Amino acid sequence: MTHEELSKTLLPLLGGKENIIAVANCMTRLRLTLVDLRKVDSRVLKQTEGVLGIVEDLNFQIIIGPGKAQKVREAFEIVLKEQGWIAHQTATTEPDNDWQANKNALKAGQKPSKMRNFLKVIGNIFFPLIPAIIAGGLFRGIASLTNQLLIAEVMKNGGTPLQSIVITVQLLNLLGNAFWSYFAIFTGVNAAKQFGATEVLGGMIGAMSIDPLVNTIANSFNGVFGDLVIYNAQTPLQSLLISGKGGVIGVIFGVYLLSIIEKRLRKIIPDVLDLVLTGFLAILITGILMLFAVMPLAGLFSDILIKGLSYLINSPYTIVNVISGYVLAALFLPMVLLGLHHGLIPIYDIQLQQLGYVTLFPVLAMAGAGQVGATIAIYLKARQVRNFRMQKIITGALPAGFLGVGEPLIYGVTLPLGKSFITAGLGAGFGGAWIMLTQVGTTAWGPSGLVGLPLTKDPSSFVNYFIGLLIAYLMGFIITMIALKKEDVANV
Repeated sequence: MTHEELSKTLLPLLGGKENIIAVANCMTRLRLTLVDLRKVDSRVLKQTEGVLGIVEDLNFQIIIGPGKAQKVREAFEIVLKEQGWIAHQTATTEPDNDWQANKNALKAGQKPSKMRNFLKVIGNIFFPLIPAIIAGGLFRGIASLTNQLLIAEVMKNGGTPLQSIVITVQLLNLLGNAFWSYFAIFTGVNAAKQFGATEVLGGMIGAMSIDPLVNTIANSFNGVFGDLVIYNAQTPLQSLLISGKGGVIGVIFGVYLLSIIEKRLRKIIPDVLDLVLTGFLAILITGILMLFAVMPLAGLFSDILIKGLSYLINSPYTIVNVISGYVLAALFLPMVLLGLHHGLIPIYDIQLQQLGYVTLFPVLAMAGAGQVGATIAIYLKARQVRNFRMQKIITGALPAGFLGVGEPLIYGVTLPLGKSFITAGLGAGFGGAWIMLTQVGTTAWGPSGLVGLPLTKDPSSFVNYFIGLLIAYLMGFIITMIALKKEDVANV
């Protein structure tokens, strides 16, 4: 079925063009804001060729698969416009004021809690950045491994690395840093979209948080408050205020404040002066609050979080490493199901800024590997009972699973079977335990699975990450083979 054919099939099942408010997509899903969820024929949708699953969240989501979601969205919009559909223009609001989303969520039998709304906002901030996160992470990861294997190792042995390799590493770092060096700015722009602030002003808040002048300003306040050290030149990371302090958590909160301040200023500043004064005053007020309140407080939160994670990772007690790694990896699939995993992105960033590498990401990446192992077991059982539909779904979704895109497997295979969703997590835990035990680190985050290998920070992490994948594959397979019966697969 072509993308256009699938789009034409989906439209009546979604209640027709009159039921569509807005259309968007992420890596694997077609995301729709609908007028009335009761008009959706969910049963037929789930059985439609090309649909791997559906999620009835604050917006209606159809799992299409990696590499297809954007193409289907584009085709779907063409089909809509051919039928005279006009996109509803709704103002960007804070989550609690989005009455239509709340109404739809209530109709779906869900409670739009503040936590769910918050995580939805976090997800919407980072969704558009995912392609750059993946590309930038791969560039930096490949550069790091190449540097260690072909440059540092050669110099260690007294040799001179090839100039072509040196230039290649520099180019890879340039391409990777084109995103990662300005991650805070991109975050600020997208946060402004979500909170209803002017996007370029949100970018300015992100930019000021990473400007080296923050260090100079912080240093000038040393001694002003007695013995309180604002900027510690000997150990900068222990400073109360430093460039990048608080990471993207601080940026997101700073832009939230910006949105409030900007909206209030627009109410009191005359229209004739709005263009000149509103942005100026909004940045001035927010910038001061950002510098002297938001960044230090967000930094304090970050420091506490890092200390907690560091205890789990560097604990002298092996049992702590093993149990924490197992639990984190085993519970990650339910977090993905509930959409909670997007809230971890700021934590990854905090680790990267303070440690220079990320340890939480490779542990959680094992969740996808456990799912791959479980899916292979399901495929074998599906062959035994001649469930051709399940075999076809797995054949299409499994390659993406090996490459770290797990949603097609979640919604198309393991979750519909129920029991296998649990066994996949149980198998993944063993891989997570190994990753935590061997202290694997990555230079970025993004793609997991086999594609995550270039992200590892050194050859030791590379090897142990791969071993972790194999363990998760194997244990996910074994546990699922034991727990799942033939009739469980035959009736799906």
